[in-house]
Amino acid sequence: MRIVLQRVKKASVTIEDKVVAQIGQGLLILLGATSNDSSKESRYLADKCLNLRVFEDKQGKMNLSALDIGADFLVVSQFTLYADVDKGRRPSFTSALEPNLAEKLYLKFIGILKESGLKVEQGIFGAKMEVELTNWGPVTLILDGK
Repeated sequence: MRIVLQRVKKASVTIEDKVVAQIGQGLLILLGATSNDSSKESRYLADKCLNLRVFEDKQGKMNLSALDIGADFLVVSQFTLYADVDKGRRPSFTSALEPNLAEKLYLKFIGILKESGLKVEQGIFGAKMEVELTNWGPVTLILDGK
């Protein structure tokens, strides 16, 4: 699994002019899965996102986690994170996990985040979404499963 994590002041997902998810201060997570991923990667990355110290303490150092500050989460599926652009000019998505299996891992990941008791919103798997965010920092990190 691969994640692009962005620390945000706010973020939302709109589908067909309707806001389907929105959060305040927290983390926007774009999540993609590949063929050798399992629920093990879902658990590892969810734990990493919950505990990653990307929020500033009173001294301005990134020492606080989402759990420490009660951050919100917005999770959006994004198979294009596994695009291969090495050949030609059109991306190939053959490394992305088949949609039915990818959706199961996406929902597993979200379920693990929800176990924390924090607010967790999500996009609609497979939908064409408009994602709007106010990146805070900016802080953007890329995480890969083990």
